[in-house]
Amino acid sequence: MERMAISPRDGWQQKVAEQGLVFHTPEGEGMDRPYWDESACYRFTAAEIDVLETAGNRLQEMCLEAAQHVIDKKRYAELAIPAAAVPAIEWAWENEPPAIYGRFDVAYNGEGPPKLLEYNADTPTSLLEAAVIQWTWLEEQQPNDDQFNSLHEKLIAKWQDVASYLKKPVYFAGLDNAEDQLTLAYMRDTAEQAGLPTAPILMGDIGWDEGRRAFVDLEDRQMLSVFKLYPWEMMVAEEFGQAALDTYTEMRWMEPVWKMLLSNKGLLPVLWELFPGDELLLEAHFSGQPHAMWDFVRKPLHSREGANIEIVRTGITMESTGGPYTGPQIVQALAPEASFADNRKPGARRHPVLGLWMVDQECCGMGIRESAGLVTGNLSSFVPHYFG
Repeated sequence: MERMAISPRDGWQQKVAEQGLVFHTPEGEGMDRPYWDESACYRFTAAEIDVLETAGNRLQEMCLEAAQHVIDKKRYAELAIPAAAVPAIEWAWENEPPAIYGRFDVAYNGEGPPKLLEYNADTPTSLLEAAVIQWTWLEEQQPNDDQFNSLHEKLIAKWQDVASYLKKPVYFAGLDNAEDQLTLAYMRDTAEQAGLPTAPILMGDIGWDEGRRAFVDLEDRQMLSVFKLYPWEMMVAEEFGQAALDTYTEMRWMEPVWKMLLSNKGLLPVLWELFPGDELLLEAHFSGQPHAMWDFVRKPLHSREGANIEIVRTGITMESTGGPYTGPQIVQALAPEASFADNRKPGARRHPVLGLWMVDQECCGMGIRESAGLVTGNLSSFVPHYFG
C-alpha cells in the first residue's frame, strides 16, 4: 500500500460533475483541498486486495452472528433499541426482506490485518464516488491497472434478484442535501438499469393516511416499496415511526429494520465478546464496563460523520469533535496508525480510512476517505485507488 502524488486530469471538475458529483470542491471552513482529490491516489498489490476482500467477507459473517446473538439473548436495551422496534426487527430477521448494501470502515496500512472501525450498514454514502467516479479516473489515468470495484454490476444484479419481491414503483427517499441526494440518484439509476420503475421523494414529503393505514406520496398514492437513506433509529423516533413499525410486514423498506443491530456502535463490544482477540477487531466495551485500555476512542452508539468522537491517549483526552449525538457510548482501542506523507504540505500526514463495500453480503469494492487528523468527518477527501 502506497500513497502516490499524481497530476489531476485536465478539466477533472467538469468530468466528475457530468457524472453527478457536483459537490467535488465545496467551500467553507476546514476545506484545504477538494472533496474529490485526485492529486494523489493509493496503490495496492493484488495480495493486499485479497486480504481486504477476505476481511470484508469474514466481517460480514461475524456481524451476522453477532446480530443473531443480540436477538437470541434479547440484548436490545444495551444497543438503545426501543422495545417497540423489537417485533419488527425479529420478524425481518426471520423473513429476510431485501437487504442491498453496507460499508465496513477499516483501518489498514498494508502491514497488518485490517481493523474494523465501524459498520455503516443502514445508510452508507460515498457510493457513486466508489462505484463510478474512481472507475472513470482509473480508465483515464491507469488504464493498464485494475481496481477493487465491481460495485455497479453487483448493485444492478441485486436489484434484478429482488425485483419480484418488490411492489412497484420503488420510491427513493432521503433528506434534501447534496450528499444524500447524490447517493439516492445513483441507487435509483442502478435500480432502473435493472428494469425497476422508480420515483423520488423527500423523507419529509412522505405522508401517512390514518384511514387507509398507509404511507402515501405527494399524489396520495400508497407507497409499498421504499429505499430510504435515513437511519432507522431516527425514523422510529419520528411522529409516524410507530406506524412504520406497525405496518412493517406490509411494506418493503430497504435497508430492512434489522440493520439497526449492525449500524449501531454497540455491535463493536458484542463482536469483541464473541470473537475476543480476533485479528480483524479492536478491543471494545460498552462505556462503564471495566477495561485496561489507556489509548482508546469513545463513541456514542449512533454517532455519524465523525461527530462526538473523543480520542484518549494514556488516559488523557487528546482530541474531541462536537456534534448532536448524546446517550450511551462505547470505548474502542485505537487502531494501529495508518498515515502517509501529504504531497501538498511538507511534513504533514494524511490518515486514510478504507470503506469496504458489501452488496448482497459480498465484499465487492472499496473507497478511501482521508483526513489530516485521526477522525474521518464530513470534510474528509475521497481519494481513488488502483492495484497492479
